[in-house]
Amino acid sequence: MKLVDALIELLGRDAVRQDEADTAGFTQDWRGRYRGAASCVVLPSSTAQVAAVVRLCAQHGTAVLPQGGNTSLCGGAVPDEAQALPVIVSLNRMRKVRSIDAANNSMVVEAGCVLAAVQQAAVEVQRLYPVSLGAEGSCQIGGTIATNAGGTGVLRWGGTRDNVLGLEVVLPDGTVWDGLYALRKNNTGIDLKHLFIGAEGTMGIITAAALKLHPLPTSHAMAWFAPTDPQAAVEVLGLFQARCGSQLSAFEMMDAHQLNLVLAHVPGRRDPLTSPHPWHVLVELSDTGDSAALDQVLQDVLEDASEKGLLGDAVLATTEAQRAALWEVRHSVSEANKKAGMGLTTDCAVPVSAVPAFIAQATQAVRAIVPDMPVAVVAHLGDGNAHFIPFYSFAQWNALPDQEGAAQAVRHAVNDIAHALGGTFSAEHGVGRTQLAEMRSYKPAVELRLMHAIKRAIDPAHLFNPGRLLPPE
Repeated sequence: MKLVDALIELLGRDAVRQDEADTAGFTQDWRGRYRGAASCVVLPSSTAQVAAVVRLCAQHGTAVLPQGGNTSLCGGAVPDEAQALPVIVSLNRMRKVRSIDAANNSMVVEAGCVLAAVQQAAVEVQRLYPVSLGAEGSCQIGGTIATNAGGTGVLRWGGTRDNVLGLEVVLPDGTVWDGLYALRKNNTGIDLKHLFIGAEGTMGIITAAALKLHPLPTSHAMAWFAPTDPQAAVEVLGLFQARCGSQLSAFEMMDAHQLNLVLAHVPGRRDPLTSPHPWHVLVELSDTGDSAALDQVLQDVLEDASEKGLLGDAVLATTEAQRAALWEVRHSVSEANKKAGMGLTTDCAVPVSAVPAFIAQATQAVRAIVPDMPVAVVAHLGDGNAHFIPFYSFAQWNALPDQEGAAQAVRHAVNDIAHALGGTFSAEHGVGRTQLAEMRSYKPAVELRLMHAIKRAIDPAHLFNPGRLLPPE
């Protein structure tokens, strides 16, 4: 029996899609930069069905491409035109919140749950799931775990890896590993969940996760201010850390070019300040105590920074609506950049102290390749993750004879600067296919050798998301 016929018999015709009109949303990424073809898209509704699909694909020697919300920026979740047609396994129908244990500060959810829905389920029991990013209304928990997503809360709560307690995973032979341990301490050998967090679907399909919850902050204080330059922003960050400790929950920086792209391309967004400034920072404090006390601390630190000549202007959010509006500006970056041109998004992280040098040197490096190239910068400054985004206009991009070569040269120039400063080329977006050459350039040979050994042990036929994460041996 042909594989597609066997999948239809297993799942039902409604859960197996073949027509181009029905698969288009799965075979092209959300920015329209990557596309390919698949033999079909399957939508299982249970872990048992996922396991049965994987066993069938293994029997037929067909590649498996796990897919969550398809919000990747690295081409890691859609087929490659140069490869054999895979079966895309979409987790869209696996959206149950299996359990919430408020006393244990944990919840178990299926991989297809949208991140915003997980956050809301936690809020309903007065808890916080702290991973937050611009795509949270469409990305899925399984995808955020498979890519070890970062976001705006890493400064205080850590990234996805820090907030996963256990996993349920379908392995490449169809075996189900039930590792849904909701424990803070489990010292019984190798912590296997870390083989799958950040592995981008190359080791198995995450079908459920036990997540770590935190007390829900009930008070917030937020401001938007204009540091004189990135070095001043780093110094203001230090003032907040010294005064506020763990109350500091976000410290996000962007340059004027990035802000202007948001204002130009996303309706309803407004400049928080009344006059132009070259740099902008969103800072938020949160706690479970008195909001008036937080507001006072926020004002005190900003006044101190102003007296030191570190900032030019600031505005405080005095209502929840104002706070939401400031976050909307920050979370509109990806939407704006998609519309503005061909942004060559980089995802570097360097020590926080090195961020100003990284921005200055990376700007010089890309403009040595393309003179006067526009650059947008948006940074999770509190954790050293700086998205440095050189821009081609669509007209310039379409006129390039070798688009991939040009993009690779510009990105590599930026990544070289990060590497020289003790940083990395991928902080939170992952590797996908975009960064395969960078893996070979920057990863020590021993690390690549170990990763390939793990891949061979778990997926000896190399059927799970081939051509992603690891460059060929």
